[in-house]
Amino acid sequence: MSLKLHKRPLGVASLEDKIVQHAVVTVLNAIYESDFVGISYGFRPGRNQHDALDAVAVAIEKRKINWVVDADFRKFFDTIDPHWLQRFVAHRIGDQRLLRLIDKWLTAGVMEDGQATQPERGTPQGSVISPLLANIYLHSVFDLWALRWRKRIAQGDMVMVRYADDTFLGFEHREDAERFLVELRERVAQFGLSLHPEKTRLIAFGRYANAWCRRQGQRRAQTFDFLGFTHICGITRGKGWFQLRRVTMAKRMHAKLAEIKQQLRRRLHGRMREVGAWLHKVLQGFYNYHAVPGNLRRLWSMRYRLLHAWWRILGRRSQLRMSWDRYFSRVRTWLPEPRVLHPYPDARFRATHSR
Repeated sequence: MSLKLHKRPLGVASLEDKIVQHAVVTVLNAIYESDFVGISYGFRPGRNQHDALDAVAVAIEKRKINWVVDADFRKFFDTIDPHWLQRFVAHRIGDQRLLRLIDKWLTAGVMEDGQATQPERGTPQGSVISPLLANIYLHSVFDLWALRWRKRIAQGDMVMVRYADDTFLGFEHREDAERFLVELRERVAQFGLSLHPEKTRLIAFGRYANAWCRRQGQRRAQTFDFLGFTHICGITRGKGWFQLRRVTMAKRMHAKLAEIKQQLRRRLHGRMREVGAWLHKVLQGFYNYHAVPGNLRRLWSMRYRLLHAWWRILGRRSQLRMSWDRYFSRVRTWLPEPRVLHPYPDARFRATHSR
């Protein structure tokens, strides 16, 4: 079976350009931080993925959210209109020298097989300034428009959280969600963007979602993915109250395991102590992001599969063939056991959002 890989062009800047881009990003951050709104979390000082995840969790558990629009921008970085982006920047920045610099970075193009190509759309990925330019684009195209829509049109509660082009949209009423999705397609089309027809969907999600789905003949409510976690409508063991469950996306965990297995094959003849130290860092790094409350079972599964994969690879070395019990007693100290490293979302959200 052959796999068709999608190659994404990267605009890797020279050292001099990276230095200049760092300086420009510092200046623009100081300007735009006063403009960016609270629903935007991606690539902003003092904000990270877990802040966005906390905001989503608190909204689902504390607000009147019954419907979720799982919106996916189709090839966002490849379809940004540079002319619109230049207009957005020029609306806030008056220095022509800075505008000319940004224009050169947008039109720099990419090098492939020794030939330079200059696409008409998109922004170079991999550069220092790309995340900030994407935020500026979506701030004008999506954030401000969505906030106006919530204030003027929405009939019920509505929550929005955006991390770069990953967006969560929660609604109290289905009519609001359906109307917003229709108008969102029209809105982004005006600026050269589009929503993925297969990945964008409207689902019932929240404290009443499972009951509604059973009335419709479905077993349970659908799930949605956001920033590496699958969000599930669960219930508590005792009284059966609604509880939001967040587990590592199976697709992401499988991809990480495949990457580690490939590296283990390359380190087949390395010393066990050195390979074990490397695996400790890799696994601990995975825990640092994914060790949220309620996700320990999946992290234990990740650790067991990694242990088993290393054991099978070591079995190819005749001098290191050993039983599972002997192998496990030797390597278990190198692979840390998972434990919860993040507080509950509402506790951290209250600490970061005092109001």
